[in-house]
Amino acid sequence: MAKPKKTLIVRWLFLLPIPVLWCMASHYGWLGFLENKSVDWRFRWRGELDAPVKVAYVDVDAKSIVDLGNMPWDRGYYVDVCKALLEVGGAKAIGVDLVFSEKGQPQLADATRLKEGNRRFASFLFHEPPVVLGAGYAANIDRDINGQLYERGLPRVIDPPSEAQPPELPEFRMANGTVWNPPLIGLIDTIDGASHFVPTHARVGERTYYHMAVELARLYWKLPQSAIKTEPAHMIVTATDGALLTRIPLIKQQDVEVNWFSAWNSPGRNLHTSFSDVLVYARMLTSTKPEEKKAAEAYFAQYDGAVVLIGPVDPLLQDLAVTPFDNVPVPRVGVHGNLLKTIITGRFLSHLPSRSDDGITVLLALVICGLATAGGSRSARYKVFALLLMVGFVLSAFFLFSHYHLVLPLTAPIGSAFTMSFGAIAWQLLNEEKQKSRIKGMFGAYVSPELVNRMVESGDDPRLGGAEMEITSFFSDIQDFSAFAELLSPQQLVELMNEYLTVCTDTITEQGGTLDKYVGDAVVAMFGAPLALPDHAYRACVASQLIQLRLAELRGKWSEEGAKWPSLVTQMHTRIGMNSGLAVVGNMGSLTRFNYTMMGDNVNLAARLEGAAKNYGVGTLVSEMTKGAAEKHGDRCAFRFLDKIVVKGRSRPVAIFELAGLKDKLSSSALDCIEIFNRGIEYYLRQDWTSAADCFARSMTLEPARPSAVSGVDASTVFLKRCAAMKLNPPGKDWDGVFVMQTK
Repeated sequence: MAKPKKTLIVRWLFLLPIPVLWCMASHYGWLGFLENKSVDWRFRWRGELDAPVKVAYVDVDAKSIVDLGNMPWDRGYYVDVCKALLEVGGAKAIGVDLVFSEKGQPQLADATRLKEGNRRFASFLFHEPPVVLGAGYAANIDRDINGQLYERGLPRVIDPPSEAQPPELPEFRMANGTVWNPPLIGLIDTIDGASHFVPTHARVGERTYYHMAVELARLYWKLPQSAIKTEPAHMIVTATDGALLTRIPLIKQQDVEVNWFSAWNSPGRNLHTSFSDVLVYARMLTSTKPEEKKAAEAYFAQYDGAVVLIGPVDPLLQDLAVTPFDNVPVPRVGVHGNLLKTIITGRFLSHLPSRSDDGITVLLALVICGLATAGGSRSARYKVFALLLMVGFVLSAFFLFSHYHLVLPLTAPIGSAFTMSFGAIAWQLLNEEKQKSRIKGMFGAYVSPELVNRMVESGDDPRLGGAEMEITSFFSDIQDFSAFAELLSPQQLVELMNEYLTVCTDTITEQGGTLDKYVGDAVVAMFGAPLALPDHAYRACVASQLIQLRLAELRGKWSEEGAKWPSLVTQMHTRIGMNSGLAVVGNMGSLTRFNYTMMGDNVNLAARLEGAAKNYGVGTLVSEMTKGAAEKHGDRCAFRFLDKIVVKGRSRPVAIFELAGLKDKLSSSALDCIEIFNRGIEYYLRQDWTSAADCFARSMTLEPARPSAVSGVDASTVFLKRCAAMKLNPPGKDWDGVFVMQTK
């Protein structure tokens, strides 16, 4: 008992680091991509959500670019649109997901128009309407006041840079040459340019830049910036009376995970209008035509109480990202809208403490691995339990996300459970292979390899008995083998037989057959056992003809070896007999020594057909049962009817067929021979001996070389002689065409 216990301890010492490595990978963020994908699947499982806050999008799309020209546009357009949305539409706040930087001005432009647009926009923003302009760290290379290049990066709370740089800010150059920044600015960055995590704020010197969604939520509640307080774990927003409005959970003291409420194009949840359309209606408000003004007022009524986001939508503007609800990249301005809904509703995604995540990862891996590798009679049941437990954990993660917005880790727990179980099962398989090798080494020299494999795989001790199975029995024998034994030395005979038997055995096993035994030069095999094969007859037929073809190749090889072999060897032929039907297959023999073999009347018939092949001068003889079964699964084999015979030891007649070869390998003369011979058989069965003899005489000249070619026997010759005998002694009108064999 000491050795198994020691092996078990070593196994667990080898496996325990696996979940630890998965926990480390999760901590270092190596699993972030996969974990985000698993969260995306949970969003789609949960479906879209309604929110009490109305979010509308004014899209800077391809239509707007066609209508207004390439960007940047006259900033006066934004004044017209924002004033109309706020004063006529009744929008609560507007976020512009564009950075109005002086660096974005084109070199060739109407300077007068640019200045006038800047003046109008700056004058509008100076009075602090609820309009938040975008600022960002996407342009990470900039120049300072002295024209020197510097790198701009998002300052991280947990890893602050030595000198934090402000984001690229919206700028308005005044008449005196100074640059003015508007008071309401919101960050438009996301973490790694994706759509899952957003920095809520960035601290630069004495100023804190909040994310656009945070600023829009503050304006939605009509609060000053002082209402926002930042703590290490939360960002808190309180009302003027001190009541808590929201508590934003922070990741790494700075980031928040977006709870996506809907896809980009979600009718009924996201209102989308083209910027150029809004601009047209805004200008219609000043129309002298009452009907146009009324139509414009009705148009802007749809924005009542909404938070409006103006942002780039056209793919050429390259501000796109995939989202949990969108497989293809969509405008990233949707991140701000969904984060705004998250903040207003307070439906934040929550996570367990990292220690709890690690505990889940390790515990799940240990339990599933233990169940997956449990042995004994209930091994299969334990494996099913392990699978159900893993599926149950995944379903629980989806349920908790859908109903409670709780994000359980999936990648690390499932990955660790799978890899740990895989490692344990691989360990078991290696041990089992060692045991199999030990058993094969002990018994392989005494019993057949097939029996050893079955004994190892079943785990049962070998015992006597068999089962009835549908198989094709295969018997082959070398013609005139006694002459070979007399002519060759023992060493030559062994070398020759090893080469021949290797070809036969390899071909049989390649086609799915099972070797039963060797009896001198004879090969006994079966197709369809121990594993049932629906096409066993077809496989056997193909194997027999491949053996005949490969034996022809051996004859050529032996001929090329010159004086090493006598001419008899270069003329070696083999006869094959096959029959299909029920037979008893199993371990046969004594209580102490037995072999996996086949028994039954159908097996005996196959052996008789191998012997009968000599009388007809053919290489392969099969029964009508084998022919019929083979033709159901393929048409590669060419058959010709020979006779209806009663073999010695049986009373019932059986139709026999020569398996002449594979159709794609037969010559045209061989095919002509079969056709003429078949016509002769028709005359023969009608007792038209003269016409039959004429056909057999013609087919005899086309007969290819057969195993009995040396003795001059072939099927056409046999029936030509039989016609002559029948003509002299007619069998009578009641003749059924059956020929009774007198020898085996």
